[in-house]
Amino acid sequence: MTRDDIIMKVSEKLRLIRTEAGYTQDKMADIIGVSKKTLVQIEKGRVPAGWSTVVAVCALFRETETVQFLFGNEPLEVLETVAREGIDYRKGKTMGGKIWWREIKRKNGYILQQNILSKHLRILDEEHYRIYSSFDEESASQRFDEIAAGK
Repeated sequence: MTRDDIIMKVSEKLRLIRTEAGYTQDKMADIIGVSKKTLVQIEKGRVPAGWSTVVAVCALFRETETVQFLFGNEPLEVLETVAREGIDYRKGKTMGGKIWWREIKRKNGYILQQNILSKHLRILDEEHYRIYSSFDEESASQRFDEIAAGK
């Protein structure tokens, strides 16, 4: 999944997200920081949302069924993975992948998982802290092997 893929998905579902949240176009535009005219253009499919708008929508409406359906239960992780591809940049606590994740590898307390919706991969430590994310399976597997081996 790329930044453009995410922009397209959120742009196509923005009206549904707004409706599910129970907001008028005026209120939604105010919440996500765009003009009503821009929101209408996005909802009608005339222009795509900008990256900042997509990030705002996913952050502020991450618990809506529509956003969960698009990206699983951790949409911000998907956005972070795309924005910071292939960098060990955080130790975010997760729920361990009980929902939306399948285990690829497990070794020395580390787990390599893949999200069943977005297909992105992540490495968790034994306390379920996320230490790496990527959409590239080969680089994620290689990084997992390095981390699990203590390199």
